Amino acid sequence: MGNTPFWPESASNWAASVDGLYIFLVLVSLVMCALIFGAVAFLSAKYRRKPGVEPVQIEGSHVLEITWSVLPMFFFFAFFLGGALIYFHERTPPQGATEVYVVAKQWMWKLEHPEGQREINMLHVPLGQDVKLIMTSMDTIHSFYVPAFRIKQDVLPGRYSILWFRATQAGTYHLFCAEYCGTQHSGMIGSVVVQPPAEYQEWLNGGSSNTPLAQTGEKAFAELGCVTCHRSDSQGRGPMLTGIYGKPVVLEDGRSVMVDENYLRESILDPGAKIVAGYKPVMPTFQGIISEEQLAALVAYVKSLTPAAGAPGSSVAQTAAPEKTGK
Repeated sequence: MGNTPFWPESASNWAASVDGLYIFLVLVSLVMCALIFGAVAFLSAKYRRKPGVEPVQIEGSHVLEITWSVLPMFFFFAFFLGGALIYFHERTPPQGATEVYVVAKQWMWKLEHPEGQREINMLHVPLGQDVKLIMTSMDTIHSFYVPAFRIKQDVLPGRYSILWFRATQAGTYHLFCAEYCGTQHSGMIGSVVVQPPAEYQEWLNGGSSNTPLAQTGEKAFAELGCVTCHRSDSQGRGPMLTGIYGKPVVLEDGRSVMVDENYLRESILDPGAKIVAGYKPVMPTFQGIISEEQLAALVAYVKSLTPAAGAPGSSVAQTAAPEKTGK
């Protein structure tokens, strides 16, 4: 017990805000407990039953009732607002963040960097730089949890969960699965290694045989025949993909949706779910045909397609010809 720290390590940009909210909750709870139990003890002693004294009915006070109803409400609003601000900020990654694709599987973490480096139960990240995690599960629900970073996010099958952080202290930190995921749940652990930028770059360059993730996706894109429909000259049966990521597209039912990782994932595995206006639902599904790693590579490849200088990148999938026959 002598080596047990009073407070856990704080090694990310989220630590201060999460700890501040937690301390605020604890202090308010302690003060309220002291007031309540103090009032109970005081009133029990002052108005205890005494021999020869008959109890007298005490009428209620509207002022008192309103005060102890309204005053706590402001504290609850403060709790909600503080938690909501942290939550929405955590789920809104900044532009230019280093992306890492994470696949959870009973009972391991499989991670892949854009440069092609692959890891199992180990995540290397640069110190002081934003890191965006794009996570999915191959089987059941898992939960990506790094206590020193104060981050925890459920990882769900069939979709991507997004989380980001910025490590503020070099070192090695514990990675846990915080959701019971099966008999070997307790063994689904790993480490996050935070390195200074120079060391991190040296580590990235250590695997000379690694193929960049987007390049792997480009190869799969050609092998699966996607290039025959999603042409770059807008003459294909499917919409052009250049510059589509991060932009809204209009669907056949009139809705407008943002093209993000989950949209790309769904369009590959369930092409009929959201048909782009002007195109027909003839694209086959790749559900059960490609692995999670191939899917991540395809998503990374589409995200890497940026329009050339002067090219109308915003025309992708937004202005679709009415006679096209692909998704």
